[in-house]
Amino acid sequence: MSPASVRAANLIRAWMEDAGLTTWVDYMGNVHGRVEGLNASAEALLIGSHLDTVVDAGIFDGSLGIISAISALKVLKSNGTLTNLIRPVEVIAFSDEEGVRFQSTFLGSAAVAGILPVSALQISDKRGVTVQDALKENSIAITEESLFQLKYDPQSVWGYIEVHIEQGPVLEWVGFPLGVVKGIAGQTRLKVTVRGSQGHAGTVPMSLRQDPMAASAELIMLLESLCKNPKDFLSYDGQCNDSTVESLSNSLVCTVGEISTWPSASNVIPGQVTFTVDLRAMDNMGREAVIYELSNRMYEICERRSVSCIIERKHDANAVICDSELTSELKFAANAALKRITGEIQDEVPVLMSGAGHDAMAMSHLTKVGMLFVRCRGGVSHSPAEHVLDDDVWAAGLSILAFLETHM
Repeated sequence: MSPASVRAANLIRAWMEDAGLTTWVDYMGNVHGRVEGLNASAEALLIGSHLDTVVDAGIFDGSLGIISAISALKVLKSNGTLTNLIRPVEVIAFSDEEGVRFQSTFLGSAAVAGILPVSALQISDKRGVTVQDALKENSIAITEESLFQLKYDPQSVWGYIEVHIEQGPVLEWVGFPLGVVKGIAGQTRLKVTVRGSQGHAGTVPMSLRQDPMAASAELIMLLESLCKNPKDFLSYDGQCNDSTVESLSNSLVCTVGEISTWPSASNVIPGQVTFTVDLRAMDNMGREAVIYELSNRMYEICERRSVSCIIERKHDANAVICDSELTSELKFAANAALKRITGEIQDEVPVLMSGAGHDAMAMSHLTKVGMLFVRCRGGVSHSPAEHVLDDDVWAAGLSILAFLETHM
């Protein structure tokens, strides 16, 4: 709901209408474009991704999936076959997936999937503006009742697919422009607040300090050690077996991406330090085991250092396994697209796991999901250096077109 996102939504809506779609913006700011096809009462195919970005972002994360879908449908309009689709097709540009402003991811897709709690409307940003306030400022008067109305009827939806840049180096490493996604890692976001005794940097002896900054440094080092070597920290019991630990060793990643201090002055021992923890793994039970062990050890460190420690869970999303039918269809579509580009039959399309979260995670609560990854240079994302080759953008659009052509 920033001015830039509102302009982006208006532009996307214009592109949708140019592609022959009926458009609207819902109460969460999601932009929808729909064509009914031959049977308006049939279960609909949903295609989507997000229009929002992180701070200092690249131009492909999220937007590539929206553009690919609209472009494919515009081809059908141009050749006069748009109305030949056997089911309704709806493109959704989700308003907030990254969670940058309100520290709560999937606001847009979670609302459509019916899993966004009413309390989410009162989540506030750093300026104290709530989600409900931000929408109201943009003439969207959302209420508890209208939030519930956003949920799609599962019986009205056939499935959901999403095109997205890989945000990792695998496709580039294997030399393939496209890959299908087998599953998406579960993730948890924590907010850790450490409070100590604020004081003068020159007059408080080291032995008498209750320094939340030094404590936070130790907590962060603990996090790194645990996530690099989970088998050295986790005990084997009914919830944590060999396969769980092995899965964690291959998929567990942890990040402290934000840290702030108060009063944040060079000559003051801080009184409080706050930092975030982003923790992801393919094994849901293993992820919970890591959070349990991490929390216990963090509290022990804080007690030893005579500081207080509060650990808040700000976001949780379980791992998602993509639908095998949709995955097979997307693999076939990717092969067809690459053959159309090169004139040759290609090697087997790679199958990948996703460490990054996507709107498909929220949509999996509504319907079956499938995802197609697109190669990005160096695996770089969430950065202005994020880049996708023009030919790979072409391949992504042609893949969606080939997928749609099987539904005509």
